[in-house]
Amino acid sequence: MQIFVDADACPVVDIVETIAEKYNIPTTLLCDTNHVLYSDYSEVIVVGAGADAVDYKLISICNKGDIVVSQDYGVAAMALGKGAYAIHQSGKWYTNENIDQMLMERHLNKKARRSCHKHHMKGPRKRTEDDDLRFAQSFEKLIRMAKANEGSSKENDEQRK
Repeated sequence: MQIFVDADACPVVDIVETIAEKYNIPTTLLCDTNHVLYSDYSEVIVVGAGADAVDYKLISICNKGDIVVSQDYGVAAMALGKGAYAIHQSGKWYTNENIDQMLMERHLNKKARRSCHKHHMKGPRKRTEDDDLRFAQSFEKLIRMAKANEGSSKENDEQRK
């Protein structure tokens, strides 16, 4: 199991690294040339600044059972398609049961923004300590579940042999 973070402007990188180190899980931060990062724990991959370049690189290197941290629903959908787990920086888990609705809502919101120029959306509200705590708890729970699933998959593989 590995953790991959869509790290362009991601506010939870430090939390991810702290928890990943606690569980001794290799972690990779991906960013474009506009958001160069440095890390004492994680591998950092810097890709070109092209549209969605980070997203495509992340999806090309993640595998079944890995964990992807991203606020991008499209990245989450592709990660789920590869059998990886995906979590939003809010702590919400992306699942096969909720991803279609999330993608549809994103599409409808984008369509509404395009059709009416007077809707000036405010950016996201300021992140709080409670937001960080909620993410950390949810992320750690996801890791424990993924590790349990990884263990049971290995047992099933052994039984089939």
